[in-house]
Amino acid sequence: MRNLANELKDFLGKTVTVEGWVNSRRDHGGLIFIDLRDHTGIIQLVVTPDTPESFKLAETVRDEFVLKATGTMRERAKDLINPNIATGTIELVVKELSLLNKSEPLPVNTHDDGEKSSEEMRLKYRYLDLRRPSMQNILKRRSEFYRFIRNFMYEHDFTEITTPILANSSPEGARDFLVPSRLHPGKFYALPQAPQQFKQLLMVGGVNKYFQIAPCFRDEDPRADRLYGDFYQLDCEMAFVEDGETVRQTIEPLFLSLATDFGKKKLVLKSEPAKKYLVKDSSIPRLPYDFAMDTYGVDKPDLRYGMELIDLTETFEKTDFKVFKTPCVKAIRVQNGASLTRREIDEFTEKARKLGAGGLAYILYTNEGAKSPILKFMTESEIASVQKATDATTGDAVFFGADEREKVNKILGQLRIEFADHFNLKNPDEVAYTWVIDFPFYEWDDKLKKLDFGHNPFSMPKGGLQALEMAKTDSDKLAIKADQYDMVMNGYEVCSGAVRNYNPEIMFKAFNILGFNNEYVEARFSGMLNAFKFGAPPHAGCAPGLDRIFMVLESVDNIRDIVAFPKNGSGVDLMMDSPSKVDQSQLDESHLAILEDDD
Repeated sequence: MRNLANELKDFLGKTVTVEGWVNSRRDHGGLIFIDLRDHTGIIQLVVTPDTPESFKLAETVRDEFVLKATGTMRERAKDLINPNIATGTIELVVKELSLLNKSEPLPVNTHDDGEKSSEEMRLKYRYLDLRRPSMQNILKRRSEFYRFIRNFMYEHDFTEITTPILANSSPEGARDFLVPSRLHPGKFYALPQAPQQFKQLLMVGGVNKYFQIAPCFRDEDPRADRLYGDFYQLDCEMAFVEDGETVRQTIEPLFLSLATDFGKKKLVLKSEPAKKYLVKDSSIPRLPYDFAMDTYGVDKPDLRYGMELIDLTETFEKTDFKVFKTPCVKAIRVQNGASLTRREIDEFTEKARKLGAGGLAYILYTNEGAKSPILKFMTESEIASVQKATDATTGDAVFFGADEREKVNKILGQLRIEFADHFNLKNPDEVAYTWVIDFPFYEWDDKLKKLDFGHNPFSMPKGGLQALEMAKTDSDKLAIKADQYDMVMNGYEVCSGAVRNYNPEIMFKAFNILGFNNEYVEARFSGMLNAFKFGAPPHAGCAPGLDRIFMVLESVDNIRDIVAFPKNGSGVDLMMDSPSKVDQSQLDESHLAILEDDD
């Protein structure tokens, strides 16, 4: 079966052989019609009593039987044309029909119409779920997606190189998957969370621009936008690069082209404050991390809409309203928010409480004026200042957060996302990109009650060794910025990158500040440190997450729907029954023993 109906018309009046699955069967007494489906589409078969053996077989076939049919291609009668399929003007009059295989009754729906099977059943019988035309299209599109990316990388002189899967454990911010060594008892490989160390070693080895579509492995809890276990990223690195902007300028055209040329999306930037961070010759802003957190409450803001966080701390500096007597008061203006019902406001209030808020103060701007339970506690000046600062007009609502600044940002940042969902502000046909830059090199770990790396020790601190040596207090250390950058796409972090720390002296110092001695660093990263002693060039790179980008481009809400064989939300492969127990002999060979949990 050819891909296009127009090509099939070239075979009108000729003998054609087609193969595929029975999509449907209709018995009209003297005629049997079978819609035969393969990866290219559907063709209607017409089986008549003039071919007794074929007709007898056609009477017995059921959905998803695998058939081979040979016959003559002809045009359909005008009153029998099916405008809903590409081949609706032609049909195949069968001369010989063969059964290639039968099918038992299906546990899941293999059509896109009708009732959709549950995700658990679809994943258990994924090989059947993949027969749906929409899934076939996803697989084709993903192949085209990879080809599109590879073409860009080749055109920009990147060399594709694969790196090891069995590697050493590396601090990438998630749990490793460990692989026991049979030949070296008591020692383990780790599946790479990213090819980070290897790509840096390639730079030391003289490779100028490297890339690969790399499988990465992280033991993280799955989410709607994060697969469990393994995922793919476009891993790339460039030698003799000393600043992140060089990488951003190099890779940015790929992101833009993926959105417009591949995804057929419209590029937008609807948040006005972000526009002041546009740079020359770029349509993508560079938002400092501190600005992003203070303006949007998250480090991955969706700029398809505004609704920024507005600082009202000075407005309520001398207020008598106890709720606003806090270190920070902020608000967000929700256009058309006055249309929210009391029940809906209560639901948003409950979401705010779950995030740590004591409640959710608000003002509704209606045709009858401002309405709110808190107005009686505010002065006329404060009420006027709020409306002026937020530009609230009739029909809008203003919601407040009051507490420590970091907590207020977190709560209102999440509510901003919730309000955008409620009011359908996330247009799937639009893409808003932003770079977030200048991440903290160190951060405070509340669990450990100590400083830790903000991302990983392979990023270069801005200011280099001098910045580390001058930092005496925890506040000084927390103020150090890393030359690290993320690409954000419609509120998803889809790429992370950095200028690398290629100087052993700087790496030792970065760890020393956290209490680790040089011997610890040597033991953990001897391969990289030894290499850096032999003339390592400055280098930088990034790693776009391909699954998440493709999910956005295909306007899919669940990342498991764009992968051929994903695990479920609990990290289980229902189709292959994985993870599973192994034989005792396998454990013995790997020098492992299973310890039972104490109940």
